[in-house]
Amino acid sequence: MSNQLFSPYKLKGLELKNRVVMAPMCQYSVTAKDGKPNEWHYVHYLSRAIGGTGLIILEMTDVDPDGRITDFDLGLWSDEQIPAFSRIIEGVHAHGAKIGIQIAHAGLKAEDATEPVAPSAIKLPESHYKMPRSLTTDEVKDMIQLFADATRRAIHAGVDMIELHGAHGYLIHQFHSPLTNKREDVYGKNLDKFGVEVIKAVKKEMPANMPLVFRISAVEYADGGYDIEHAIELCKAYQAAGVDSFHVSSGGEGLKGIRKPGNYPGYQVPFARRIRESLRIPVIAVGMLEEPAIAESVIGNEDADLVAIARGMLRDPYWATNAAISLRSENTNVPKQYERAYL
Repeated sequence: MSNQLFSPYKLKGLELKNRVVMAPMCQYSVTAKDGKPNEWHYVHYLSRAIGGTGLIILEMTDVDPDGRITDFDLGLWSDEQIPAFSRIIEGVHAHGAKIGIQIAHAGLKAEDATEPVAPSAIKLPESHYKMPRSLTTDEVKDMIQLFADATRRAIHAGVDMIELHGAHGYLIHQFHSPLTNKREDVYGKNLDKFGVEVIKAVKKEMPANMPLVFRISAVEYADGGYDIEHAIELCKAYQAAGVDSFHVSSGGEGLKGIRKPGNYPGYQVPFARRIRESLRIPVIAVGMLEEPAIAESVIGNEDADLVAIARGMLRDPYWATNAAISLRSENTNVPKQYERAYL
C-alpha cells in the first residue's frame, strides 16, 4: 500500500527518501560546555537515522558562546568544533538519512550569558531571564557575519541543508517582532532587515543547490503580538532574499496572553498551509503530529510538503519505521538486523 508520507521528496539538490523530518530539539547535554557534540548526541542522532527518518535537523547550534540558551548547548563559533559535528553527520549518512543543522542565536533568551544582547533592552517577564543590552548598529552587522561563519563551518562539516532559527523568541525573531524590536536605526525601521541580511550572508556560504530553510513563528501569543498576516509579509521578504522552504511553528516570544496555542494535534498546520499557499513555497509542518494517520493526512491534503516530528521522536527513535508499518507503506526501512522483530 502506497502513501504520501513515505514517498521521496526533492528540495533543490536535497533528495530525501521520505517526508519525515526530525525536528531540532535542544538536548542541553554538552557537559564540557565547549559547544561540541559528544557521545550522547552521536547516539541520539544516529538512532533516528537507523530508525528510518528521512531528514534529521541537528538541534539549535549557536553562533557565539553568549548566544546559547545555556552553556550546555551546541555551538559552531570555532573551527575546532567542526570534527565533532562531522562524526555525527558521517554516521547519519551511513544509515541512509540526510542531515541539516539549525543555526541560531538566543539573544535576550541567553540564560547563562553575563549580559545577553538583543535588538532592544527589553526583558522578558520570566524570572530566569536577564535584562539584555541593545546591540549597536555595528554590532548588528558583526552578528550577521557570525551567522555566515557558523554556516561555513556547518558546510565544512558535511551537512545537507541549513535551517535558520527565526522562531520561538530567539534573536532573528526578536528583530522581526514589534514586541521586542524598538530600535530607531535601520534595523528597527524595517523589521525584516536583520533577517534578510542574515539570509543573504548565509546564502553566500552555501552551495547553489543546497536548500536554506527558515523556521518561523507564524503567530505570537503574547498580548499585542503579531498575527499570520505579519508573518506572511516577513516570509515574502525572506523568500526574496533566498529562503527555499519555511518550517512553520508558532509562539515562544513570551507569556501567553488572550490568544493561546491550540495544543491539539495539527494546531499549527493551518499556518503552514497559509504560508505554502500564499508564497507557493515548500513548507514543513510541525506540532503534535506524531500520530501516523495525522502526519499522512498533512501530506495527503497538501497542507505541507514535509512533516516534522518532535516529542514523538524523542519517545521513539524508530518513529519513522513504526509509522511506515502502521500505514502499511511499501517503504518501511526496517534495518536487516531487526527484520525478525517485524515478522
